[in-house]
Amino acid sequence: MARTFAVAAGGHLRLRWRLSVATARRLRAGSYALVARAGRRRSALDGAPHTTRLRIFGVRPPLPAKPAPVAPVPAVPAPAPVPPAVSMGHPSSAAPCGQTTGAPAWQHVVWVIMENTGYSGIIGASAAPYLNGLAARCGLATQYFAITHPSLPNYIAMTSGSPQGIHDDADPSAHPLAAPSIFSQLGTDWRSLQESMPVTCGGTSKGSYAPKHNPAAYYTNVAAACATQDVPLADPPDLSARFTFVTPNLCHDMHDCSVAQGDAWLAGWMPKVLDSPQYQSGTTAVFVTWDEDNGSQGNRVATLVLAPSTQPGTTSATTFSHYSLLRTTEEMLGLPPLAGAATAVSMRAAFGL
Repeated sequence: MARTFAVAAGGHLRLRWRLSVATARRLRAGSYALVARAGRRRSALDGAPHTTRLRIFGVRPPLPAKPAPVAPVPAVPAPAPVPPAVSMGHPSSAAPCGQTTGAPAWQHVVWVIMENTGYSGIIGASAAPYLNGLAARCGLATQYFAITHPSLPNYIAMTSGSPQGIHDDADPSAHPLAAPSIFSQLGTDWRSLQESMPVTCGGTSKGSYAPKHNPAAYYTNVAAACATQDVPLADPPDLSARFTFVTPNLCHDMHDCSVAQGDAWLAGWMPKVLDSPQYQSGTTAVFVTWDEDNGSQGNRVATLVLAPSTQPGTTSATTFSHYSLLRTTEEMLGLPPLAGAATAVSMRAAFGL
C-alpha cells in the first residue's frame, strides 16, 4: 500500500511523494534518508528555475553521532633515576674506601665490636697506629656515644634498640630475651663470629670468651638459628651472611689487654675482611666501634666506617649512638628500624652509604 506524504524542500517548496507505509515509517525512524540533488528545472507555474529537487535514492543508515571529545590526560612525569654507583676499582685492604661514587645495593654489613675504650684512647693515640691509619683512609664518627654501662646492656641495645631492662653482665640463663632483634629480623641470614668461643652459641664464660659480648646467645626467639649461626671465629672469616657480628676475645678486644695489643690484632685480622670476596665485590660495609668507654669520657667512643662508597678522610660530628648503627644497618639491609633505632639519626648520608 502507498500513501502520499508532503515533504518540505528548499525551505519553501512542499512536494508530495508517493511512498509505501513501510518506507514512510523507516523515514520517520531515520532508517531512510532523502538525498537532495542539485539541478535546474523550470516550474510550469511561473517559469522560474528551482535549484533543488528531492528524490529518494535509496536507504542508508543515519550517520553515527560524533563521540564527545575526551579531555587529554596529562602525562605523569617519571621519577628521576637514582644515579648508579660508579666503580673506580676494586676495594681492598690497601685501598678499602673511595672506590665507588654512589652507594651500591648493599649485600653485607659487618660489625666489629671492641671493648671499654673512650674516643681519645683510640683516635690520636700512639698505641693505635693501625686504627688511626684506617680512620684516615675511610670514615670516622667523632661524636658517637654508647648507651649505658656495663657491657651487656650495650650489646643488647645495639642489636634490639633497647637495653631490655638489663643492668648487669649476667649470662643468658639470667636474661632470656624474646624481644625482636636484628637476628630475628634476618631469620638465618646472619652470623655471629666469636673468637675463642669453645662451643656454638656459648652460654657460659670460659677462658678468653665471655657470653656478655655475644648478644645472639640471649635471644630465645633465635635459639635454633643460634646453634648454627653463632660460631667460633674462623680464619679466614665467613662473611657470606647479610649481617655478621664479630667479637674478638677478651684480650684482642682491649678488655683484658692493652690498646696496643688490640690494635695489633686488628692490623693482622682486618685485611682478611677487606680482601674477602664480599668486600671486594663492592657491596659490603664494615663498622668498627666500642661497646662503651672506660667511664671517664661521657661514653663517647670511636666508630670507624669502612665502605667502598665512603670517601677517604670522611669525618662526621653529627651525634650518633649504637641506635644509629642499628638503624643504619637495618636501612642498608631493607629492614624496619627496631625500638630506639626508629628515632635515631642514620649514618648513611654522612658516610655515603
